[in-house]
Amino acid sequence: MTAKTAILSPAELRNELAGARPPVLLDVRWQLGGPDQRPAYEAGHLPGAVYVDLDRELAGPAGSGGRHPLPDPEAFGAAMRRAGVPADAPVVVYDGGQGWAAARAWWLLRWTGHPNVRVLDGGLAAWTAAGGELTAERVIPVEGDFKPTPGALGLLDADAAALRAREGVLLDARAGERYRGEVEPIDPVGGHIPGALSAPTTENVGPDGRFLPADALRARFEALGASEGTPVGVYCGSGVSGAHEVLALKVAGIESDLYAGSWSHWCADPARPVATGPDPQ
Repeated sequence: MTAKTAILSPAELRNELAGARPPVLLDVRWQLGGPDQRPAYEAGHLPGAVYVDLDRELAGPAGSGGRHPLPDPEAFGAAMRRAGVPADAPVVVYDGGQGWAAARAWWLLRWTGHPNVRVLDGGLAAWTAAGGELTAERVIPVEGDFKPTPGALGLLDADAAALRAREGVLLDARAGERYRGEVEPIDPVGGHIPGALSAPTTENVGPDGRFLPADALRARFEALGASEGTPVGVYCGSGVSGAHEVLALKVAGIESDLYAGSWSHWCADPARPVATGPDPQ
């Protein structure tokens, strides 16, 4: 899958939906610590879109593996089949506009071997801003036949993330103040993995929530030492916004690996070192 096919615009999606082989649509609206987004989906969604619950279907139970550990592959596959995901037909995922939840679905489907998954750039907000229609009609999907085969994308555990920080580039996608340890509103410990570089996900998009142009993203990441051919890893708080950074790197033409457990997993072990302040070390 090339960088050009990782995302698509509302106009491109509209054209494909009118074509001979329209993509399956997944609505992955989600708010960290916020209310269930299913009522918002039921009030209005893209025609034909099926709702997918991030906390229940795109993550396993919270615990020692972090706040959003990877789901059991078989359970994930069953959820995707219920949502109508086919083995080889195109899939497009979107969320409310932030892009984090859609990127999580994109990453999981790609990691488990689906060959054709893209994110609607700018999500629901971009779709409606472009004149796209919404519907409250109930969608009953045809059972899909997707079967997950994990390993198609790079995945880091804690030890591999620590090594990536020393021997490659490890990007911390959280807000800068959380990286520095100045505030920590969610996890019990503030700070970052020693050697990691601060690269907030919010700086990958413009005011409209859409990704910056590929050349601008490439320049941003190259300034951090992340370039094509360099081993790059990404983590965030719990593996959600980190997937968005992996997607941004993909748009920039740079491959990267995700530490899915992220900070919520790292700081759960008091034996793991923690760095604070603006410097990586």
